[in-house]
Amino acid sequence: MSGDCSWQPDAESRISVRFIEANGLTFELAECGDRTSGTLALMLHGFPELNYSWRHQMPMLAAKGYRVWAPNMRGYGASSKPEGIPAYHIDNLLADVAALIDHANAEQPIERMILIAHDWGAVIAWMFAIRKLRHVDQLVIMNVPHPKCAEREIRKWRQLRKSWYMFFFQLPWLPEKLLLAGNARAIRGAFFNTAANKSNFTRADLEVYAAAAQRPGAIRSMVNYYRALFRYRDSDALGDAKVAMPTLVIWGENDLALDIHLLDGMEAWVPDLTVHRLPGISHWVQQDAPEAVNSVLSDWLDNRAS
Repeated sequence: MSGDCSWQPDAESRISVRFIEANGLTFELAECGDRTSGTLALMLHGFPELNYSWRHQMPMLAAKGYRVWAPNMRGYGASSKPEGIPAYHIDNLLADVAALIDHANAEQPIERMILIAHDWGAVIAWMFAIRKLRHVDQLVIMNVPHPKCAEREIRKWRQLRKSWYMFFFQLPWLPEKLLLAGNARAIRGAFFNTAANKSNFTRADLEVYAAAAQRPGAIRSMVNYYRALFRYRDSDALGDAKVAMPTLVIWGENDLALDIHLLDGMEAWVPDLTVHRLPGISHWVQQDAPEAVNSVLSDWLDNRAS
């Protein structure tokens, strides 16, 4: 394992980290489970996280016999950090996911593909499923709405006022400066201050995220996801917006950034939809309530395995 890794997995987790090349970039990849398994669970993290945010789910999925991949997305951790806002256009983020799947398929043919994602990773996963860029058998989304629900709700004050930070991130240099001030105090606080179960966010956990955000070029890359989202809007990008595969949405109800009404009407675009709401749990759902999330996720995957 390279000394440049953004975190060192606990030996008992049986998670390992390596670097792979895909879509012209280098990705820091956490993996777990049977590398010869035909079932791939690809896990996409959000802002301001890392693949570290899946540390509680990866061993559970590996115990089910899956091959589990959790990359650090472009701009994060020890993955490549291309410069400039255009590098974070959604098309480039989708191409990363397609290339990662292709890489995994080349190593071991994929028979069953499960895409699991949270926050920005879920924004990408929704679009990936809608555009059908690669075959996905099952989709799991955590605390991010279907894009059509997001389009509807952002026009309403109840969501607009919660999205203030997205507009703030459009400013040059100032967001980066404030996020890193005081040894990345804002990064640490984003998790700890909003969590329902603060004991699940230890000082060591917060240090992983803070240290990763302070790597050269990282925080600018992370914020550039939001800048690209605002600057490059394609009205035809969603097509009919339909998501064909079985989809599980797990939602922590005490999400300070995303209003609960974002869940309303999702079944119009996702016919085979299961929604599981966790009262009192924060946006960081898979870390804030890992046992509950693992139970819901495991049961749903078992029921949908056929």
